[in-house]
Amino acid sequence: MSGPGRPNGQAPIRPSAPIGLLRPGLSGRLMLLSVLFVLIAEVLIYVPSIASYRNSWLNDRLAQGRAAALVLERAPPDSLPRDLIDDLLRGMDATMIALRIEQSRRLLAVAAMPSPVEVEIDLRQRHPFDEIMSAFDILLFGSSRTMRVVGPAPGGGDFVELIINERQLRTAMLSFSWSILQVSLVICGVVAALLYLVLNMQIVRPVKALAGALARFRDQPENALTLLKPSQRADELGDLERSIADMQESLRQQLRQREHLANLGLAVAKINHDLRNMLASAQLMADRLAATSDPNVQRFVPKMLETLDRAIAFCQATLAYGKAQEQTPRLAPVALLMLVNDVAEQLALGPESDPALQVDIPSNLRVSADPDHLHRVLTNLLRNARSALESLPADRPKVIRVAAHVEEGLVSLDLRDSGPGIPPRIRETLFQAFSGGGQRGSTGLGLTIALELLRGMGGDMILMETPAGQGAHFRISLPAADGTGSRISREGRWG
Repeated sequence: MSGPGRPNGQAPIRPSAPIGLLRPGLSGRLMLLSVLFVLIAEVLIYVPSIASYRNSWLNDRLAQGRAAALVLERAPPDSLPRDLIDDLLRGMDATMIALRIEQSRRLLAVAAMPSPVEVEIDLRQRHPFDEIMSAFDILLFGSSRTMRVVGPAPGGGDFVELIINERQLRTAMLSFSWSILQVSLVICGVVAALLYLVLNMQIVRPVKALAGALARFRDQPENALTLLKPSQRADELGDLERSIADMQESLRQQLRQREHLANLGLAVAKINHDLRNMLASAQLMADRLAATSDPNVQRFVPKMLETLDRAIAFCQATLAYGKAQEQTPRLAPVALLMLVNDVAEQLALGPESDPALQVDIPSNLRVSADPDHLHRVLTNLLRNARSALESLPADRPKVIRVAAHVEEGLVSLDLRDSGPGIPPRIRETLFQAFSGGGQRGSTGLGLTIALELLRGMGGDMILMETPAGQGAHFRISLPAADGTGSRISREGRWG
């Protein structure tokens, strides 16, 4: 380990960049977004409001114009003093008041020097889009233009019209806009503060707590105190906390397994040299025995030498597994029946042995595999089956059955036994290293190595479903060798 809880070769995790003014944190971003969204909402409210304010202001002036029209219409011509008419027009900021009745237009009051009309507004026709465009035209470009405003007339008249200057209207609209802006800023501040507090308590703080827990676990994954303790929240953050807690526990178990494997590799490396020396001495003695003329010795010594060679290779392979480096398989056509017979002979298994071995494999069935790797796999499975059967009472049948068949270029090899079977509690973790095997004292490393070897050869192994207490059933799948077809002879059958 190059650091606390960090495997060799893994790049160190860089700390995140500090959060400052140029890079606001999640809370700051939420507050800025809240202000932005409230401002957008205020703009959407302001646009129709300013048009409505323009209409209200103009309607007030028309109401004053209609009242003045009633007085001026009933007064005799030239009966009102000029000063009174000018005061009336100045109070309305108008330069002319006119009334149209029955297609005749009457000029009720006019200033001495009326300005030419530049803008016309008819309040009898309501078009929201045109009203908004007119309001912004006055607000942005209006200064001292003259407007002709037309509205409903009092009594039986057709309409009343005013000629007024837009200066007062624009000033009133600017004042109204400033009031809206002040109210919007206050609303933005209040809403942003409330959103900041709520989101900070409900989202930002839990996220920061998760980030802190992950950082502590990253630095000390072997320390149980760094594991996240999920809360009782029922929302998405609660689901995230529980998922992270499960992930941390799973990762912690995997790191412990890797540490065990590393320790295993170190231990095997220490004993490997001495063990190979002892096996080499055994090889020398076997060579001397081979020089004798006894037929029985001549029969068993080659098997002994082959077993010693496999023992040395197995020691090397175990060391390689401890280093997480398995030798690359050398694929070749392998006669399956011959290999199974060879493994059975080494384990002293046969039709008359106890337990008995029944083999149903076509004699010319070949698989594409590494002979040594497949030998190790079969040795492990048959040895496990024999150990499971040896623990049964004497009155129980003790049989190991091995059968194979070909289907669509894939060879399926079934290994069954009549033992107690695999306990349900370990079925899910049966092929995980150091998770415990089906027998007392077993670590499950053998099945893990076997599955890794099979997958390296393009095959697989699964545990088939069997009734409780009716034995174990493993199925090995391997590619069929070239030339192996569905028409296979049945010679070489045991049982």
